[in-house]
Amino acid sequence: MNIVMLEPLDVPRAYLDDLLAPLIKQGHQVVACHEALTDAQKQERVADAQALIIANGKLGEELLSHARQLQYISVAFTGTDHLDKKACERRGIKVSNASGYSTLDVAELTIALTISLLRSILPADARVRAQQIKAGLPANRLHGKTVGIIGTGAIGLRAAELFRAFGCELLATSRTEHSQAKALGMKYVPLDVLLRESDIVSLHTPLTEETRHLIGEDQLAMMKKTAVLINCARGAVVDTAALAKALNAGDIAGAAFDVFENEPPIAADHPLLHARNALLTPHIAFYTKESMKDRAVVAIDNVTQWLDGKHVRPVAL
Repeated sequence: MNIVMLEPLDVPRAYLDDLLAPLIKQGHQVVACHEALTDAQKQERVADAQALIIANGKLGEELLSHARQLQYISVAFTGTDHLDKKACERRGIKVSNASGYSTLDVAELTIALTISLLRSILPADARVRAQQIKAGLPANRLHGKTVGIIGTGAIGLRAAELFRAFGCELLATSRTEHSQAKALGMKYVPLDVLLRESDIVSLHTPLTEETRHLIGEDQLAMMKKTAVLINCARGAVVDTAALAKALNAGDIAGAAFDVFENEPPIAADHPLLHARNALLTPHIAFYTKESMKDRAVVAIDNVTQWLDGKHVRPVAL
């Protein structure tokens, strides 16, 4: 079997070699990837590939058209909206993802961004560097706040656990209600109720046609003027132009975004770059040394299991 990597997995070379060694020992041809490839190099690599390992780079119809022998894709990422799933379905290509590898990491950054906003960490740092004092800096404690979790999958639930540890009250809205959420004392409510009652709104929903711009002008208008919005899910879940307008008008107190409709680097005229009290990070929620090792293990295990006739961690096409 010809197994091809199209993207590096951001782990030490020796670590990756150890993970791939059993596949090579079994007689499979494995083409590893340790640096970013050009489009032409990707087209050349996929030509004879029967199984692909990708991360979060776009894989669309154009590139798939060169992969005439492709049977399987292991996505070393939780989200798969960067993959043309309909094209995979037409070609009979099976897909797995690496769900779960960064659940804790994303939840931890959600908390970090929330506290950074509530305690004005970045403005406070700037004050020190400008040899100024704290006078006038807004600050609020996290304890006792009402947190609205939109999407109670694995990451949403883990974030809820951490918020609960800080003494927060929990509201949620989700397609599916989970007993684990209720065990945390979380109350499921309609979206409009969550937006009106929450001090912190934290997004953890996948991007679908139903969730695209789930939070727009009307929804932002429902939020408290003192509320903050945290997005470690997908950029397009929020209408960022409407959000920038709401921030600049003081309609909500702040927003922290780790995700954008287009991967960073973002355009110089992106509305959130110039919005009041917007805290931005370049899609790092999933990215820790520990999680990178975990996702490499999962991505390669997907291939190993598929070769053994088992389609684990399947992605619906």
